Formats: sequence, C-alpha cells, structure tokens
Amino acid sequence: MPSRDATTHWEGDLSSGKGHVTLDSSNAGQFDVSFPTRSGNPDGQTSPEELIAAAHSSCLAMNLSAVLAAEQLTARSIDVSAEVTLGPAKGGGFEISGIAITLRADLPDVEAGRFAELAATAERTCPVSKALAGTTITLDAALA
Repeated sequence: MPSRDATTHWEGDLSSGKGHVTLDSSNAGQFDVSFPTRSGNPDGQTSPEELIAAAHSSCLAMNLSAVLAAEQLTARSIDVSAEVTLGPAKGGGFEISGIAITLRADLPDVEAGRFAELAATAERTCPVSKALAGTTITLDAALA
C-alpha cells in the first residue's frame, strides 16, 4: 500500500504565528492554520482536529462498506461524521480529548441490532480508529 504525505510551513510563535498545510500526495488542497483559529472560531481555516475528523469519517465509511461486503451486504448510502475535540491535557498543553462518531446507513433488510454489531466491528477495525486508540471514541450508529 502506498504512503501519503502532507507538509506544513509555520512562521512565528504559537499565539500569533500561522502556518500553511499542503496535501502533497494528492495535491488536493492547501490550507491555512493558526492556533487562534484552532482553539476558537475557525474563520475559514482548518485545524489538525478537522483533518483528523476528515480522515476518520472517510476511513470508517470505507471500512463499513468492506465489513458489509464480507457479509454479502451493500448499503445504499453511508454517512459518517466525526467530531474531534481539543482540550487541556493533564500536566499542561493540549490533547485530543475525544472523538464522537455519528454513522447512518441506508441498509435494507438488516435489523438495527445486527447493524449495530456490524458498525462496531467497522469502527474497531478501522485503520484510523486503530491509530487513535489512545483517544476516547464514541460511536452513535443507526440505520437511516
């Protein structure tokens, strides 16, 4: 499997500095970042937490489709949102204090209990979930 990369150029200190993130592998975008917009109003800028949320939601959607395929099931649609929270860390600094996942799928002929099991398997085996294993991740999964 290929690796993917991104680059950030930063200038200044934490409070007044600013950076620019480039998605190098895909060349899909360039994004401004700063700590004031990371910890407050986004004001049109992204943050590491938003990029993690994008990675987590897209990975989980793909992984759920794979889990379903292993059961000979195909969803009509899968919608995943991830809310990544930045908070103070014990001992100083900051940490990702939690990730709240909301997953909805249009999956005919599957009962809610069975879907909950499949969604939990998808979350547990998702590569991004595994990478974030030290963080509290909650999953709200339901059929659409």
